[in-house]
Amino acid sequence: MRNDLFFYNTLNKVKEKFTPLDEKQIKMYVCGPTVYDDPHIGNARPLVVFDLLFRLLKKKFGNNKVTYVRNITDIDDKIIDRANELNIPIDDLTQRVTKNFLADCKYLNCLDPSLQPKATEHIKEMISIIEKLINKNFAYEKEKHVYFAVDKFSDYGKLSNKKIDELSSGARIEVSELKKNPLDFVLWKPSKNKEPSWDSPWGKGRPGWHIECSAMSEKYLGKNFDIHGGGLDLIFPHHENEIAQSQCANNIKFFSKFWMHNGFVTIKDKKMAKSEGNFISINQLKKKYNGQVVRLALLSSHYRQPLNWSDDLLNNSKNILDSWYAHYEIDFDEPKEDEILSLYDDLNTPDLISKIHDFAKKANKGDSNSKKKLNSVLKFIGLFSEDLKKYLVFKESSSTISKEEVEELIQKRNLARKNNDFKKADQIRKKLESKGIELKDLKETTSWHYK
Repeated sequence: MRNDLFFYNTLNKVKEKFTPLDEKQIKMYVCGPTVYDDPHIGNARPLVVFDLLFRLLKKKFGNNKVTYVRNITDIDDKIIDRANELNIPIDDLTQRVTKNFLADCKYLNCLDPSLQPKATEHIKEMISIIEKLINKNFAYEKEKHVYFAVDKFSDYGKLSNKKIDELSSGARIEVSELKKNPLDFVLWKPSKNKEPSWDSPWGKGRPGWHIECSAMSEKYLGKNFDIHGGGLDLIFPHHENEIAQSQCANNIKFFSKFWMHNGFVTIKDKKMAKSEGNFISINQLKKKYNGQVVRLALLSSHYRQPLNWSDDLLNNSKNILDSWYAHYEIDFDEPKEDEILSLYDDLNTPDLISKIHDFAKKANKGDSNSKKKLNSVLKFIGLFSEDLKKYLVFKESSSTISKEEVEELIQKRNLARKNNDFKKADQIRKKLESKGIELKDLKETTSWHYK
């Protein structure tokens, strides 16, 4: 019997069976980065989550039957403000951050999307949609600004489950006296001196944030498609506004069939955010942790739940991956469907990881079939991305303690044992273990290696 995919659809607030619009071409769009600063772990979560979904869809429907578009926003108020703060050209900033972003994706072993369009390369498409909205009386121009008239769209608020009269301006909603309604959002605005600008029917200017994704998704996926993804914080106003402008411009009943959103990454139960100053950049982790460790940590909780980030989470993920790597094999088979069924149930990675632990336990007892399953599933979800030798090289080089320090501590421990100070000897052993060092006491010497 064929197994079906079920995903939680934010639009309808329930888990639904996934039936593609066209099984020969599944289409997915995910909001990518605004390249004003290097990504942090909160930004990394959707990269890994939707990479896993991309892998699953390719497995289910065929490698060449899934189109995954992830945009790069390279024009935005944040970008302009950041470039001014650093006193550098905007292009220098966006090119550097984009390069770092792509390096971070590789570090996390994310597959390349089918397409990665940049906003600045699609101004023509944005202007075309805005003209449609004005002609259909869904948008209006005032003093070279163009705004979408929210009260013209009766379904506004459906995705976020909010009613228009309950919403207020502020937060990520631009406040302006030019608006007829505080909730109306900008589609086009005039550029200030030295800001990037493009010619338009309303004068030189630049697009608003929301119109960018509508234009790029329509160009590469059509007027409607299967899945739109992103972080929980994008539901309102960004995704809500995408729906409004796209449905109204194209006179369609739906924009994306499924809407999927990952939960926040938190630190001490508070959302990780650059505005809060409580973020950890992906780059900060590169010297200390193999990218697979970070990827496993990001997959350890269900994608829709909050993920509390900590050193304990990383170290636990590292220890788990170390133990799994004891069973690494070069040759891999594609996992069978029944081995990854947990993912068919709304990407249930905690349940899948539990099953992987079962494979590892049986492999520890010499079960070769479980060892093959372990390798197949781990490879499929983006782990075991390098052979054991490379993994161990990184493991040794990322140790926070030098070989000289290890030898010195072993000498102190041996002296403590000789003096029957076993409490001190045990303390030294535990300290070394916390640094990833495992000891083995022989008759007259002590050997050690990285765990």
